[in-house]
This record gives sequence, C-alpha cells and structure tokens, in this order.
Amino acid sequence: MGKMYLVVCFCFLSFIIMAQNTNSSKQVKIENGVIEGIKDPHKGLSLYFGIPFAKPPVGELRWKAPQPLDNWDGILETKKFGAKPVQTNVYGDMKSRSESMSEDCLYLNVWTPAKKGDGKELPVLVYFYGGGFLAGDGSEPRYDGAAMAQKGIVVVTVNYRLNIFGFFAHPELSEEAGYKASGNYGLLDQSAALKWVQRNISAFGGNPNKVTIAGESAGSISVSAQMASPLSNKLIAGAIGESGAAINPTLFPIPLAEAEQKGVEFTKKAGLTSLAGLRKLTTDELFEICKQSKIYSFPTVLDGYFYSKSLPAVFNAKEQAQVPLLVGWNSAEIPGMAFMQGLPYTKENFIKKVKITYPDSYDEVLKLYAHDTEKEIEQSATDLASDRFISYSTWKWFDLHRKNSSQPVYRYLFSRIRPALVDQESVSGLAGGTKKKEDDSFKMPEPIGAAHASEIEYCMGNLSLVNDYAWTDDDYTVSESMQTYFANFIRTGNPNGVGLEKWPAAEAMDPAPPVMLIDVESKVVDAKNDNRYLFLDRHYKNNQ
Repeated sequence: MGKMYLVVCFCFLSFIIMAQNTNSSKQVKIENGVIEGIKDPHKGLSLYFGIPFAKPPVGELRWKAPQPLDNWDGILETKKFGAKPVQTNVYGDMKSRSESMSEDCLYLNVWTPAKKGDGKELPVLVYFYGGGFLAGDGSEPRYDGAAMAQKGIVVVTVNYRLNIFGFFAHPELSEEAGYKASGNYGLLDQSAALKWVQRNISAFGGNPNKVTIAGESAGSISVSAQMASPLSNKLIAGAIGESGAAINPTLFPIPLAEAEQKGVEFTKKAGLTSLAGLRKLTTDELFEICKQSKIYSFPTVLDGYFYSKSLPAVFNAKEQAQVPLLVGWNSAEIPGMAFMQGLPYTKENFIKKVKITYPDSYDEVLKLYAHDTEKEIEQSATDLASDRFISYSTWKWFDLHRKNSSQPVYRYLFSRIRPALVDQESVSGLAGGTKKKEDDSFKMPEPIGAAHASEIEYCMGNLSLVNDYAWTDDDYTVSESMQTYFANFIRTGNPNGVGLEKWPAAEAMDPAPPVMLIDVESKVVDAKNDNRYLFLDRHYKNNQ
C-alpha cells in the first residue's frame, strides 16, 4: 500500500511539473525593452502576441504616420493578441481572436522555432491580412503562424489601420505632414512594421536579410504596394501575392487632390468644418458617422511619399523591389452573378450584359468568353466577374515584374473547391469564413471553382484551425503541397523541392508562361486565358 501511494504521488507530481512546463513563459530583449511570451514545447515554438511596433495612433496621432515607440521598464507581457483595428462587420464572416477593438491597434505577433544559442538565422515571413482595407486583423486563425513556423520559418502577422482611420486624406492633414501629403496610414503602418522587423527579428532567431512579405486580397495589394514603395522596397527579400494588386481596377491609388476632396466632402457630411473637429470626436462618434453615411472605404493615394508614382509606372521604370515573386489567384474568385446582376444564365442575357459593359469592343469579349451553352455562360460570367474584380490586376503585376526584373517569377492558379460546410445553416462568406443564412429563399449556386480567400488556410497549413468545413484527406493533401511550395519559396526564393511537381519560373518574353494548377494533383499547365488579360490590359489603358 505504501509503495502504491508513493507511485501515485510521483505520477501526480510529474503531471504537475509537465503541466507547468506546457506553455511556460519565454522572455526576449528587443529594442524598446524586454517582452515575455509563451513557450509551447509540444510544437517546439515560442509565441509572442500583441507586441507594439509604434505608438498608439490616438488623439493628436490620429491620421499621422506611425510614430516610434518609447522604451518601457520592466517586462512587457506579450501573451495575448492586441486589439484589432476599428471596423464593422462588412463581410459578416471574419473571425478574430483579439479580445477588443480599438484605434490603439498597432501590434504584431511572432511565432518562432528558434532555439537560443543554436547560431541559426531563420528565414522570415511577414503576412498582411485581407479585408478590402475595411476589415481584418492579424489574430484570425487562418493566418496563424504556428504551422509555417514548424517548417523552420519565423512568422510575423501585422495589424494596420483600416477604413477612415487608415486611409482618410484631407488638405489640412497634408499641410501638417512633413511630407505634405495624407492618407495611406495603413500602408505606412505596414512599412513601419517591416522596419521593426529589420531592427528586431534577429532577437527571435530571424534573418533580417531574408524577409518575405505575403498577403491575400487587400494583403496581396499591400504586398504589391510595399514592393513599389521607396519606403519599403529595400526591406524585403521576396514577395508572395494571393489575389490582388494595386492596379486599376483593384483598389489602386488615386491622385492626392482627388483623395483630399473626398475627405473634405466627408467632413461636410459629418457637419464639421475643420480637421480639429474630426480629431475631437471619439472613436465611436467618428465611426458612427461612417455608418450613418455608409462611407467606409477611402482609397489609397498617389501621395509622392509612400507611392512615388502608380504601380505600373514604378515597375516599368524597374524601381520596384528586385526580388523573387510568387503570385496567383483562384479559379472562381467571385460568382458569375456579380456580372449578370440577377439575370439568368442565357445566351441572350450574357450578350446583353457584355454589350452594355463593353459597347465598343463587345465582339472581342464574346470571342474570348464562350457563351453557347448555359454551362459555358456560367463559367464565362464567373471568369469575367473574377477577371474584372481581381484576377486581371494580379496578372498585370505578374506580367510587369517578369518583364522588368531579372528575378524569378512563379504563377499559380488555386483550383481546390472547399468541401461542404459543417453547419448547413451557414453560408460561405465573401472574404473567407462563414456566416449564418439570412434568407432561406435564396440559395447560393454550387461553386464551380475556388472562391476568393479560400486558399489562405491551405497555404498557411491551418485547415485544423478553421472548423467551418468538413475537411477531407484530399484537402490536407492540397494544403501540405501548397504550404511546402510556399515554405520553400520563403527559404530560398524558389518553390521547388523534393517530392513536388516541378514549378518553372516564367520567362520574360514567353507569350503564355506556364501556370502551376494547385489542386489534389498539382501540375503545370499551359496558360489558356492570357488573351483575356491582354484584352483587359488594353481596355483599362484606354479608359484611364
């Protein structure tokens, strides 16, 4: 009995010790002071959440470029995600692990596998979230960095200001700024985070000379913007873009004077006459005005500071970051109904919509987008809606960089259709995630390709953290290969590796460079749709 008692006590004591060692604290010294994160021995990682990288942009710092942090005394605990940027639920589907929402949102998160004293400097991934510059935050489970960190990469996710707090321009703001421009605060936040990474990432075992930036949708647009900006183009060693670039017609920057005028008009709608009045409003008061006026979106700006010129002009002048680029989009970014606008998929209706949209060139469009059968029309409407929404701008970025850089450029098309939803009372959201059905009478059509934002949890290895879908073994196969391609690219600037289908880089003068089709059996295919993008290229140039 005595021996049994001792065995039980020993086992219980061992359990207590093991529990104490699980997710224990981990301290590190960075430029502003000591922070304390979480050590996860099960995953072999150290985690640091909610690290401030700039002063809170509140009060008089509202609508100013991010300002350097003050040092702190003692130990700053970084074990919880910082507040997410102020936003409304515009998409109805984004999920956050942040406990609050605030203008005080300039925080980043780090996942690192580095072991102290091993002498290694690991490659770094900095990921920018999507959400149309209206919503999103770095704590979303689909962006979690643990799975990528377990492949030997230091992962950073970054919060940046959104909507009116991140992109509001006004003549008074331009006058008070040292660089005589306004707007683009969210992009400047990202640039400040990249500078923070340069100064601090070695403390987490990362190599500041091996930083790859990545993002999806507005995050991908941000990657293209950081590549083009003179403030950031020397801070990175590689870039990954998932559906989106800052090129007409996709959230491209507009002239400063035009953006300032939009700011003046908004101020008048708010019943105010000056910037001082806007700054005196509380966060809730200011955002309530946005809600009532239904004005959430403020464009990025050709400010002569962050943007020296438009993105195509920068790339054509070869002034962008001369780094390897991996870029692509999804096979059905947006449903065909976005083009048809409620009209059934008939030949007559499709031709009607094409003629309205392209009155001077509809014959060419009808040759490029098949429309004889209902199935062809649904596919072509989906293709045309997707191309106009985001696929063309991403293709243009790909085309510009391969023709204006000696660095390798790799293109993909993500084609995996997500499995069924676990909760049949939900529907897939517009920007990832799900939301509850609002109208039982309306039935979303069955997907004919991979939807916008659906690749994120695959490429980041986070299917297990996104429990909305009934993932299958095939989905995990797709995720493993896509994540491995991305991880190889982050490490070496080349996605290829043992056990993977060979992915060739695009040649500058190839009229139809190959595409890596990412699905259960990923494979290289001939480019079949580039004539569509060449037509749209001419169309948008002629309509600028």
